[in-house]
Amino acid sequence: MTAPLTRPQHAGRPLRAWQREALAAYREAAAVDFLVTATPGAGKTAFALSLAAELLETRVVDRVIVVCPTDHLRTQWAEAALAAGIGLDPTLPNNVGPVRPDLHGYVTTYAQVAARPAIHEARTRAKRTLVVLDEVHHAGDGLSWGEAVAHAFDGAKRRLCLTGTPFRTRPDERIPFVRYEPDGEGGLASTADYGYGYREALRDGVVRPVVFAAYTGVSRWRNSAGEVISASLTGESTKSVEATAWRTALDPGGEWVPHVIAAMDERITHLREAGMPDAAGLVLASDQDDARAYAAIVKRVTGSKPALILSDDPKASRKISEFASGTARFAVCVRMISEGVDVPRAACLAWMTSYRTPLFFAQAVGRVVRSRRPGESATVFLPAVRPLLALAAELESERNHVLPPPASVNEDELYDPLPPDEAGDEGEATGWQALGAEAEFAHVLHGGRAVVASLELTGEDEDYLGLPGLLSAEQTAALLARRDTEHRKRASSTRVDEVATDAEVEQAELDARSWRAAGDLRREINSLVGQLAARTGAPHGAVHARVRKEVPGPPSAAAAVEVLAARRDWLLEQTVR
Repeated sequence: MTAPLTRPQHAGRPLRAWQREALAAYREAAAVDFLVTATPGAGKTAFALSLAAELLETRVVDRVIVVCPTDHLRTQWAEAALAAGIGLDPTLPNNVGPVRPDLHGYVTTYAQVAARPAIHEARTRAKRTLVVLDEVHHAGDGLSWGEAVAHAFDGAKRRLCLTGTPFRTRPDERIPFVRYEPDGEGGLASTADYGYGYREALRDGVVRPVVFAAYTGVSRWRNSAGEVISASLTGESTKSVEATAWRTALDPGGEWVPHVIAAMDERITHLREAGMPDAAGLVLASDQDDARAYAAIVKRVTGSKPALILSDDPKASRKISEFASGTARFAVCVRMISEGVDVPRAACLAWMTSYRTPLFFAQAVGRVVRSRRPGESATVFLPAVRPLLALAAELESERNHVLPPPASVNEDELYDPLPPDEAGDEGEATGWQALGAEAEFAHVLHGGRAVVASLELTGEDEDYLGLPGLLSAEQTAALLARRDTEHRKRASSTRVDEVATDAEVEQAELDARSWRAAGDLRREINSLVGQLAARTGAPHGAVHARVRKEVPGPPSAAAAVEVLAARRDWLLEQTVR
């Protein structure tokens, strides 16, 4: 790492209004401890580094230590700090005592602090230190973690706590350096010195508005008694039946997953054609086996190989960075892309997991809401089950999330997956065997309001899906419903049943090749449109409209391979002139 400037300098884009207000509130408080709660995607890192630069410049502190949840975030923090003129070491281990003298400090993890708090205490007391506790609720992941953080950083000159999710804890699970007030239910609620919620960020254009596309469908499974049971995801059933239908829908062997992948792939295509050329989607899986299976489905349905990001992969951090800065359309992950991970080009999320806690939901959705320019929106594709629909409807509500018990008690409480072997009211979950699931578009949920398809769209409407502010939630719902039959065909064409005839196998392979060819042509067309737009100065949408005029036919998302090839050839002629 290059040696930092002696005096840190503010770099990059100007601070947002909320960041300036938070800095003013910090100066006025002049307190050792300061807690900032800001919605995911709002820019907590930029705020913290601006404050750190100010405290270093004014000689209030001489060292900065950042504590974050994961190793990947260590690198992300160090890179952001270097851009602001602050040198932080993201690799400093516990067995090395001093901090490099040419740097302002280092970045570590909560687990690393818990492993050897004494070394971090010594580094903190060696100089006047600002400690930044990123996503501070992680200090409550285990009783020993909280004790280690308290021990290591009690002697800090200043401490800045950051979180994207206000939280509640029990009295015996207090997180160090956080102020609390009684929550009226026997617990304690965190008290922020400055708060900036999703509703405020949405108003200011700091985050993207989120549209939730809910998909229902009928799931079929066999229970331990050998009985075949069918149930709709949105049916009037018991919670246990709904949970089993949900789990069956997520089974990679059914058609629910490829159907939704096809719908999200089309949404990404529309976004890329409408001025967001690097738009990408995240597929969130419950475990590594599902993630690998989903990655294979993405490849079959879209023709694009996704980035597969697994927690036990030593290359996971590098894969996240490459995906964030690259052009790949999809990433399939398990927990790795959660809070704090910055992938601004990700505008779609497929919720293909049984995780259902408000805390994890808010963190995961936060990965696709970061706004880069006015008018961008995010789409989350999810099963139309009551727990998730309730969380989606409450996204804009201010709430204090309940932290899970310490990790030593039950690590999965943060995620609360559906128990695979828990017998329900009729015992259908025990001995469960998935037999298949179909998907069907149900409705769009926007601003807490369910919107069904009740409008007719023209081809021009389809062309402009994704352009800032041009399509309402009602129009989006109409388009998703209109294309639903095609998505079902596309999903089924990628699967060949074991008892299919030779003719059916041949047709399925032809269909799959056709979809892959169409996908390749669309991507080539998008690239050529971008080149022509850059050369002529015309907006991407105007170039697409001209292509449609010169080579008539349906919108690119629905056009046949022959039409797409003709459009590609016309664009090639224009770009070589």
